[in-house]
Amino acid sequence: MSYRVVFHDCNSPLQVEDKELPPIHEGEVLAKIKLATICGSDLHTIAGKRWTATPSVLGHEAVVEVVHSRRDGLKPGDCITFSVIDCCKECDRCSRGLEQKCRKLFKYGHSAMTNMQGWSGCYASHIVLHQGTFCVQIPGHIPDSIAAPINCAVATVVNAVSQLPSCAGKNCKVPRSVLIQGAGMLGLYSCALLKERGYQSVYCTDFNEERLKLSLLFGGTPLTTGSTEFEHIIAGQSFDAVIEVCGVISAIPDGVRALRPGGTYLLVGLVHPDSQLPITAEQIIKKCLTIKGIHNYSAEHLHSAVKFISETVSKYPYGMLISPSFSLRELPEAIKAAQSQQYLRVHGQTQQSGI
Repeated sequence: MSYRVVFHDCNSPLQVEDKELPPIHEGEVLAKIKLATICGSDLHTIAGKRWTATPSVLGHEAVVEVVHSRRDGLKPGDCITFSVIDCCKECDRCSRGLEQKCRKLFKYGHSAMTNMQGWSGCYASHIVLHQGTFCVQIPGHIPDSIAAPINCAVATVVNAVSQLPSCAGKNCKVPRSVLIQGAGMLGLYSCALLKERGYQSVYCTDFNEERLKLSLLFGGTPLTTGSTEFEHIIAGQSFDAVIEVCGVISAIPDGVRALRPGGTYLLVGLVHPDSQLPITAEQIIKKCLTIKGIHNYSAEHLHSAVKFISETVSKYPYGMLISPSFSLRELPEAIKAAQSQQYLRVHGQTQQSGI
């Protein structure tokens, strides 16, 4: 049986639709959704805070199993992840390493069902991966629940961290201090990535004390936003880089204050309309700051994300970030669990087929 959950608009209930699978064209891959997770962008869409073409099948974070492949290198039974975008690989943007801004861009979980094959979201039993979609095989020692967020949360953070110099090696002389704003999924992955890259001073700040405690397990030093210690450390202007992954504009002035002259500010989480920055050009100029936006990722970042999780899956407790399992038909309950923020990621495990 094959079916999908259809999203019409934020005022309508989700509808489960039984549907026959389409024929697979040259270069495409038909895959069964093994396990998917609910990303924050999905919650924004469901709440009406983010526009998406409708009707659509939401969901883009997933690990899948190949059912039928018309692409070299992939065969039935392969466990894979895939890029959240499909690109032409030929336009001027793709050629500059910005596949995620391709002029013919297609995004999984954010496209109308009338576009392409119509099986392009992960809240379904199956998905059709198109010819321009980069795929990576998942090593067998990575559990499905840990593999699912790789193609969004992990790969995006890999892109962000790659903008900073590596600190590998004993004779490293490049900057070593980073402040991460937000102790959610992106923030915790950032802590681990920076720690593995040799950064010895990795602070993670948030209002949520419970999430901050988790940063200790991922190589970060917790710093409660607004505390006396926070104000003291921020005032020191000693951070070489600040990574914003909280999506809160009120965090920006603190980030600017924390940066040393010549520092770098990476904006990752403010992907919503309410994001007018409370900062002046004078502040940027006088501190000689570099401010860079990070949105999604390219193929190389997804490949590096799989490699990173593969190498560190036994070192960091990634599994504790994921909720107990829901089924596809329990998707409304899963969404409520995700909205409660009790878990950093809520997931669904397939039985015969599932979320």
